[in-house]
Amino acid sequence: MKLNPEFITHEMAGSHITVPVGSAAEKFRGIIKSNETAAFIIECLKSETTADAIVDKMLEVYEVERDVAAAGVEKVLAKLRELDALE
Repeated sequence: MKLNPEFITHEMAGSHITVPVGSAAEKFRGIIKSNETAAFIIECLKSETTADAIVDKMLEVYEVERDVAAAGVEKVLAKLRELDALE
């Protein structure tokens, strides 16, 4: 899976946002403001990856239990799927 190319990301002053462009902006008129963890997950999605690979990367960066990381990844992925932000 990968982030839909019609969703662009931007980071400024510690804030991370994801914005739809093109036809995606016709379906979803808004922005996604992410916390640090969600932003990390979205950044991982800029290249083809899997949920397990994202969890593995999180475990390298954050001090968290695998099941907690996996639940967080699934929550973010579910929201992105709902918004058609994933390919």
